[in-house]
Amino acid sequence: MNNKIKRLPMLLISSVLLMTGCSNSIKNDNSNNSYSAGSIDSVPTIQSSEANKNSGTVKTVPQELEEIPNEYFSSAEKQGKLEELSYDTYESFSYEDRSQMLTKRAIVYLPYGYTENEQYDIFYLMHGGWSNETSTLGTPDSPNDFKNVIDNLISDERIKPVIIVCPTYNNTSGDDSGDFSLAMDLNRNYHNELINDLIPAVESKYSTYAESTAKKDLISVRDHRLFGGFSMGSVATWRAFQYGLDYFSKFLPMSCGTTLDDEEIWKAAENYEQSDYFVWSITGTSDFAYSYVESRVQKMRSSDYFTEGENFAYSVKDGYSHNGTAAMEYIYNGLLYFFGEAYSEKDAKAISTTDDFTTETKVSEVLSAPAFEDFGRLLFPVDRSVSGDMTLEDISNSSIYTWYSYIDPDKTVEILNSLKNDAENGGQIFYPIYSDEEIAKDASLADTGLFFFKGDPGEKFAIMNAGGGFVYVGAMHDSFPHALEVSKKGYNAFALIYRPDYAYYDLARAISFIVKNADVLEVDPNGFSLWGGSAGARMAATLGNADYAAQYGVPQASAVIMQYTGYTYSSKNDAPTYACVGTNDGIANWQIMQKRLQELDSYGIPTEFHSYDGLPHGFGLGTNTVADGWIDDAVKFWESNM
Repeated sequence: MNNKIKRLPMLLISSVLLMTGCSNSIKNDNSNNSYSAGSIDSVPTIQSSEANKNSGTVKTVPQELEEIPNEYFSSAEKQGKLEELSYDTYESFSYEDRSQMLTKRAIVYLPYGYTENEQYDIFYLMHGGWSNETSTLGTPDSPNDFKNVIDNLISDERIKPVIIVCPTYNNTSGDDSGDFSLAMDLNRNYHNELINDLIPAVESKYSTYAESTAKKDLISVRDHRLFGGFSMGSVATWRAFQYGLDYFSKFLPMSCGTTLDDEEIWKAAENYEQSDYFVWSITGTSDFAYSYVESRVQKMRSSDYFTEGENFAYSVKDGYSHNGTAAMEYIYNGLLYFFGEAYSEKDAKAISTTDDFTTETKVSEVLSAPAFEDFGRLLFPVDRSVSGDMTLEDISNSSIYTWYSYIDPDKTVEILNSLKNDAENGGQIFYPIYSDEEIAKDASLADTGLFFFKGDPGEKFAIMNAGGGFVYVGAMHDSFPHALEVSKKGYNAFALIYRPDYAYYDLARAISFIVKNADVLEVDPNGFSLWGGSAGARMAATLGNADYAAQYGVPQASAVIMQYTGYTYSSKNDAPTYACVGTNDGIANWQIMQKRLQELDSYGIPTEFHSYDGLPHGFGLGTNTVADGWIDDAVKFWESNM
């Protein structure tokens, strides 16, 4: 690893400032270098998606199922409550056309002591055939005895408090009228309602682990959701596996008494590791479904998607048939297993790492956090001296982030907690852009990479380039905040850590890496944008020009978003450009920036320019300044040019 700290004389630093503010030249172009960072053929390929990776459930299922104690059917001292949740959806067979609106309901169980101040795991529990959403737990006015069982499990602290949602695949609150074919068709289409309507309705109202109902937030906490069901509900469970693996990591199919296109269902797991999901299948020896489940389990044992004891388990209850007694006992054991005393290793890790970073957290504590593995050092400038004894408050100043203003310690904390939480919930937050072989030949390549702030799957992406005068990379103030805010809007954002001496090569490599691995990263490779402040803005503008992009072997961006740089080169091949700067910027003159955008506008290139009275250089997001909210304008500009 090349961690050498570059120390430049003040005269040289002054020269760099002038260059980043006004010069047209591309610093350290090094066109005679022996490798081409932009060559897509040399870009490493991601072998499998890590975006939703989690540790899975690794504890062993019990050898024998536990019978429900008789006393558990009586009222518990501490009782949860049932609520009705109404939500709008579309008739399943016309869902894509949205031609027939339905208002449906689910029965929601809230544990005793439920509070908005805590986060809860959630169990989506589907009923069997010829039943509805009230069959498992009853209604608020008339709860079933099984509601008492759950109350007692929680009251006795045998399971942690959990929210249980009882929906229905039926198109109304009636039943499927004994029509088996209709029930199968409804199950086959139910995933649309589940993902698009029910989950957002539930998790916008109740306190789960999802920060919002944006897709990225729902997906990021998939390890806190279980889907299960008995009989026809088991069919729904396998369909949830087929269509909802982005949203669920745990599945409890119980007595699935029909033939399914198993291999087609399991193909949903092709972009996942086996540790990303866990299935526990249960039935009884006297159940008519036994032969179906047994056949399916044999296929699972020989498939590429399941390894018994690691990501799937199979239990058979001797003498049990296809009835309510079996269903309740299977669900009871599922609750004990997934939410019970022997939490999974991932749950244990989550419990031990729930303490968030604060402004008083030391840099050394951040670097040692397991979530940041061996790349944590790149969170802070590797080309500057940052002591591990400094707190996050200490480092959030212009002595570390030279040439920057309005540095916000609270934003630093928010960024680090966001990245940590994403990693602990299974997301991959960092990607090297050079291969191990390349790094072995040139150790400086280890000082590069992309921090990933994931948006909605399949959405477009942005690359954020921090400034630092081509002396260091000021990511914590000049690219991480931008990436976080853009990801909150649903777009995928990457913050590039580059080598100041090879900034353009590293940016070209980053573009190539993302485009080549777009499917695995779950990003749209078309219509991306390049962002940057100061030196980073110069990088974005340069690679945003079609001629320079072609020189580096990368596609042109659909928009360039740039802050406070005096870059003056312009041509008819520049990308649509948004620019903003402060009128009191002593490095990048606002009139020079405005003049360049006027030139682009004369070529017919879309532009948008903002100057903010009194602001100095390096204001970042501009929070609590006259520039507050500029990033919203920038995103709208990008959207208009996608």
